[in-house]
Amino acid sequence: MARSIDYGNLMHRAMRKLIHDVLTDVAENGLPGAHHFFITFDTTHEQVELAAWLRDRYPTEMTVVMQHWFEDLDVSDDGFAVTLNFGDSPERMYIPLDAILTFVDPSVEFGLRFETQDQDDEFDEDEDDDDPTPPDGPPPLRDRSKADEDSDAPAEKGDAEVVRLDAFRK
Repeated sequence: MARSIDYGNLMHRAMRKLIHDVLTDVAENGLPGAHHFFITFDTTHEQVELAAWLRDRYPTEMTVVMQHWFEDLDVSDDGFAVTLNFGDSPERMYIPLDAILTFVDPSVEFGLRFETQDQDDEFDEDEDDDDPTPPDGPPPLRDRSKADEDSDAPAEKGDAEVVRLDAFRK
């Protein structure tokens, strides 16, 4: 099998580095302006440290908000620890960067979502080469340059469109 560049994992590492850098800045300088974070993570990840009652309440994933009340944010190379308030009950937790599923800062409409890599293992390269989408994966991108120009039908929700820049060149 030919060696290939694993762009998916490279992007995930870069996005987790971005989260690391943002959290490091917040730990050192506090949250600027209206910035705040919604962080969803996998509570089944083996390195997640969470109070037992929170793990019972959120057995697969949990979303935490870092906005008005959080303390002792400590960021390491592999994750971060923070104390959050749950109904006037402070709880310390540790979240590895690898456990993060989504990271959103709604104040600036910024968000990252990490897809699981389980589907990559199931993908059979001998299948139809015209459709590079793994089984049960997202629909293939539609090439707008080949679409029927007379069609006024709206694109299906969830479909991404590829727009070729050649169509705009003179």
